[in-house]
Parts: sequence; structure tokens; C-alpha cells
Amino acid sequence: MIEIRLNDGSVKNYDKGITIEHIAKDLSSSLAKKSIAGWVNDELYDLNRPILSNSRVTIVTKDDAKAFEVLNHSTAHLMAQAVKRLYPDAQFGVGPAIKEGFYYDIATAHKIGEEDLALIEKEMRKIIQEQTPMSRQVLTRQEALERFENDPFKTELIQELPEDEPISIYTQGEFVDLCRGGHVGNTKHIKFFKLLSIAGAYWRGDSDRGMLQRIYGTSWFTKEALENHLKVLEERKARDHRKLGKELRIFELNRDAGQGLAMWLPNGYTVRKVLEDYVYKLERKAGYKHISTPILGTKRLYEISGHWSHYRENMFPVMHRDGEDFVLRPMSCPHHALVYQSELRSYRDLPIRYAEIVTQHRYEASGALTGLERVRAMTLTDAHLFVREDQIKEEVLAAYNLILTAIQDLGLEIDYVELALRDHDKGKFHDNDALWDLAESMLKSLLEEENIEYIEMVGEAAFYGPKIDIQVRTAMDHVITMSTVQLDFLLPENFDLNYIGNDGEKHRPVVIHRGLISTWERLMSILLEQYKGAFPTWLAPVQIKIIPVNTEAHGTYAKALNDQFIDLDIRSELDLREEKLGYKIREAQTQKIPYQLVIGDEELNNNSVTYRAYGKKEQVTLSLEAFFDFIQAQIRTKK
Repeated sequence: MIEIRLNDGSVKNYDKGITIEHIAKDLSSSLAKKSIAGWVNDELYDLNRPILSNSRVTIVTKDDAKAFEVLNHSTAHLMAQAVKRLYPDAQFGVGPAIKEGFYYDIATAHKIGEEDLALIEKEMRKIIQEQTPMSRQVLTRQEALERFENDPFKTELIQELPEDEPISIYTQGEFVDLCRGGHVGNTKHIKFFKLLSIAGAYWRGDSDRGMLQRIYGTSWFTKEALENHLKVLEERKARDHRKLGKELRIFELNRDAGQGLAMWLPNGYTVRKVLEDYVYKLERKAGYKHISTPILGTKRLYEISGHWSHYRENMFPVMHRDGEDFVLRPMSCPHHALVYQSELRSYRDLPIRYAEIVTQHRYEASGALTGLERVRAMTLTDAHLFVREDQIKEEVLAAYNLILTAIQDLGLEIDYVELALRDHDKGKFHDNDALWDLAESMLKSLLEEENIEYIEMVGEAAFYGPKIDIQVRTAMDHVITMSTVQLDFLLPENFDLNYIGNDGEKHRPVVIHRGLISTWERLMSILLEQYKGAFPTWLAPVQIKIIPVNTEAHGTYAKALNDQFIDLDIRSELDLREEKLGYKIREAQTQKIPYQLVIGDEELNNNSVTYRAYGKKEQVTLSLEAFFDFIQAQIRTKK
């Protein structure tokens, strides 16, 4: 007999080899129905894995967060078994549970297509009906190597494990896989799942290795939960900025231009220009001075700043010309340091706030590129504040509040705030402990004094200092760093920046790096998904489409209206094509233009307009003056 201490503190005696499944049945039939796995002395056990010694046991039920992971990990194995039956030559990479489901990487001569997913699902259901157990076995390293001697993927994984580490495998009918475990114990416990898509994936994420076929899927405990998730996925698909960007002619990605190098089309550039003008005005009111610096920098510039030693793998290659080495600019702080250095500074001059709409280039791996969300050339409003130490708190807080204003005006919400700190990896961060301790303590104190909730992220600081990162959750459920405020004592040291204090002596300024609303590329991806392409009026590339009922009879009045709107800086377009009225209105709706103005006899005779708002069927007639007031208020208030 062995003693099992349960989560409520009670102790029960069972025969050696008892399982989580049988303990749950002994405690109650309702618990047995909800059980999915268990923690045994802090190790995750399958439902059917024998417990061999006195243990502390916590039963994992379907309501626990861990249960979803266990179910999806198990469903990944179920899918792999079905694939192996259908395509016997199949070999498998890794098949983990992920946030909303699972995937498995597969090597097979058969080109798996979308039409094959239903066939694989059918085979999975057959295996479920067979109620196939998932049995765990522990092997030595040598036994495991012999077991998988014809499997290059598993052999590679085994060889990377410590020589004395026990290795577990799982047998599920004729299917055997290397696995740490955490399974439901029997395929009968898997009921509601869906295979979602197929993609290519490099083995171990290395583009120099072979390309595998990756099947994504999701598994849930109830039919309703699965159906709700599939509805969410459909909604996300409709919001995907890559799809919307193509339909609304916002941007173009073309391999001939270069991967990760976006081209802004007229509609996209218009929105970008509106954002640039908005940010410029916001920054001017906040006391920023705008500058412009080169898109290139010398290698030496980045050696001085420290970026070359800490960041060069993310830069494009060096270009050698006329005895100089140049790189495409990955960030603008070194240039801004040179601008600060261009004249003698007094303590009375500080704070100096430089801002620039700057294009930066960073070499991202091709597999990491995602539409506008992750690119190799990015433009942003980048700012660097040169301040005295006694000004740090006020300036960091002002930068933080400016970020809040911009995020609110854009109709977005903060998901959470991170305080990114260093760890003790001396190669990753500069090694002046005193500067680190000072910078980190300052940011911590500020956040706590202002009652700003934050999560500490150790090891995520910039190489030169800690930072406050503001995270936004997109409509696609991606968490993206939207804005950042970073404290930097190192850059002034590296560039020997000074100001003359009130004592007549030289003093070091402190640099605050501030990113306001991410890059234009990433921000556009967020806004497209947030608004499903239907931008608020102030941001819309075309705010008004004017459609005369009859081009000959109403075209002159329509053109005069269009000219008046343009004179008022309202983005208006006139549709004089010889097409049916209904077609023109539907097209304007498809383009998600906020207002369509239909001009007929009544509008011509009464000096009025009749408008239809995007997404609505009703039409509203207003005097021309009333509509001017209405549309200008929409733009001014950013509704």
C-alpha cells in the first residue's frame, strides 16, 4: 500500500500502481468525469500512469488551465497516429500544445493539402472509437537511440539530452513517439477537435534545414467551446490586416522589392500621412523639436554607441565605399546624440526633446516576417530626450502620459505594462552595475508612486538600460509592444555628452528613449485589424465619396461640393463613372468609406446633401452647412 496525500490535506491508502483516473473515481463519479491528468509530487502525470510511492496528488480537471494543454498535446499524438496510418512513410518533428491548440511537424513524400485534413480527421475519429491507450515507457539513452535509429528527427533530439537523463516514450497502438508526457491516457477522452490549416516549417526553425509540413489543429472539451472558437477564428480571418490591406489597397509586399519591405499604396500612404501630421502636432505641443538625420551611419558610429557589439547580427551587412564602412540605420539614437553634441549645452537648455520620423532597417529572419507586423524596413516617430537627473521623473511621466493620449485617440487599449530589467548575462547588457541599479530603481519608484500596475520582465531590458513597455492586445489576439520609455545612462558616457551645470562644471545628461505608437507599419496592422478596415472618419483614406444620380444633370453641383470639401482638407472623391447608382454605392461600402453622398434633384435644388454612413442602410438629408459642421466635428473629435 502507498499513502496519497490529497490537495485538501486528507490522506488515503491505495495499492501501489494506482492511477489518477482510479483515485478520481474513488473520490466521486463527478470528479472522475472532469479529470484530465494530475500533479504527483509536482510532476504532471497522465490519467493512466501508475503511482508507485507515497505521493502528494492534485487532480487536474477540465476547468484547470493546464487541462487544455494536456488535451491538445494528446490530440497532437492522435493526429500523428492518423497521419502515420494514412501515409506510412511519415516521420515526425515536434508536436506541442500551443496557446489555442496544437501542431505537428511532418516529413512525408505525400504533399498534404487542405483536402486531406478531412481524411485525417476521419481517421482520428476511428482511433477514438478504438479507445486506444496512451502508454508511457522509460528508456535509457542507448535504448532510445536504438528504438529511433531510423528516425533522424528523434535521434537528433535524443543526442542533445544529457547522457544520464531517463527518456520517456509513448505508445499509442502502432504509433510510438518520444515525449515528456502529460496525456489524457486514452484516445476515448478526445471528442471535439478540428484540423485548421497546413503550413511549411523549417526543422528547428533553421532555414538551412529541411522544410516540413506543419498541420495546425485545436481541441476542446465541449462541442460549444469548439464552435465558439471556430467563430472567433473566422472573425480574426476577416480582420487579418494582410487580407484587408490587399482588399483596401493599403500596402503591397512584393518579393522583387524584397521580403519584409512594404510599399505604401495611395490609400495607405494617406493614412500614414494623417498619422504623421497628428503625431507632429502632438509632439510640438509637448515641447519636442523635430530633426532629420541620414538613413545611413558609419560602422564607427555604432561602435561608439555600443550597438555594434550588442546588436550587429540584427543589422544589414556593412557597405564599404571610399575607405568608409556604412550600415543601414537600425536606430536613430546615435545620430541624435551627434545632434546634441553639435553645440555647447547649459543646464538651462535641458530638457532637450528631439523627435524624428525615421526609417530604420533591421534584418529579420524570413520566417519571422508577418505582413506589416514584422518587417525589415520600418518608419516611426522616434524621440530622444536629453535631461538632467533631477528631470528624469517628470520627463518619463510626461512621455508616458503622451503615449496614453495617442493610444486613446487611436481607439486602442493598453493590455498591460512591462518593466523590462536586465539579468546578469554580462554579454547581453553593459556591465556598469551602478548605472543599472540607479536606472532600474528610478523606473520602479516612478511606476509605484504613480500607481501604475506592471509586470517585471527580467532579461528583457535594452542593452543600455531598463525600459517601460506598453503592450496592446490586437484583434488577432497578438500582444504587441506599442510604446516604450527607456532610461539610458550609457549613451551619454559613450559619446562623452555634457552640459555645463550651474556650478560651471561639466555634467552628464541622461537620455530617455521614447517610442510613441510603434512603427507606422505595425500600427497600420493593428488599426486595420482593430477597425476591420473601417477606419474612423479622421483616419480614413477617403472620408467622403460623392455620387451623382445622373452625371450630366448633377455632376456640376457634385464637383463643386467636392472642391469645397478639398478646400476644407476633407478627403473627398467624386465618382463620375457611367455606372448604375446601386453599383457605385455598393462599391463605396465595400471600400469602407465613412460617408457616401448621393446627389440628385432634391440636393441640387435645396443646396443640401443626402448621406449614407458606412455599414448602415438609412439615408440622412442635411443642409450643406449642417453637413460641413457634422463632418468637421467627426474629424476634430476623432470619433
